[in-house]
Amino acid sequence: MATIESIQNAYIDYVLTEGAQPKSVYIFAKQNEMTEAEFYQFFGSFEAVEQNIWAEFARKTLTEIRGQEVWAGYSAREKALSFFYGFFELIKGSRSFAIYTINKQPKGFTTPRVFEQLKDIYENFADEILKEGLESSELSDRKFFSKRYKDALWVQFVFVLNFWVNDNSAGFEKTDEAIEKGVNVTFDLFQRSPIDNLLEYGKFLVKNGGIKDKMGF
Repeated sequence: MATIESIQNAYIDYVLTEGAQPKSVYIFAKQNEMTEAEFYQFFGSFEAVEQNIWAEFARKTLTEIRGQEVWAGYSAREKALSFFYGFFELIKGSRSFAIYTINKQPKGFTTPRVFEQLKDIYENFADEILKEGLESSELSDRKFFSKRYKDALWVQFVFVLNFWVNDNSAGFEKTDEAIEKGVNVTFDLFQRSPIDNLLEYGKFLVKNGGIKDKMGF
């Protein structure tokens, strides 16, 4: 009997062997001793299979990192780093499939359809850790900009993913370096900076130092 996992495994084997999707669900089902009805019980198309595989990478990563004893004590930055390291360690075992699906996506600024489910899971995770960071004051709560923090984290994720696709270093050690530097720089931007202090000081002076009246505001 067909299952989500058996269909995904058979699909990965087919596309990596043939270099393309099966010509039809009927042919794919017949080759794998299932009926079309069994396939459609789980997936509406081959595209849906690919989307679910990428989403499953994220779900497995989150299950793994959240199960670690140290997880509860991690800062938002550490949780983000843990996800990145865990995700890219996991997909090493499916690199050929990952590269196959990424390379056939149309180039552009919109999120490729194959990543739609993955992005939803990732952004829910990002919302969760960013909220924790804002509540603990680890991150700076900036008007208008705080809501865009998760977008910056998604951009960072996509950058590292593309970096990994082209990484030829042993054990993908350059990708690990890109994760460390990229995530840390991103969180440095999220944290309080001298600019925040300067802006707050300026607001204080305008409100309490008589500057507003003197400058004709």
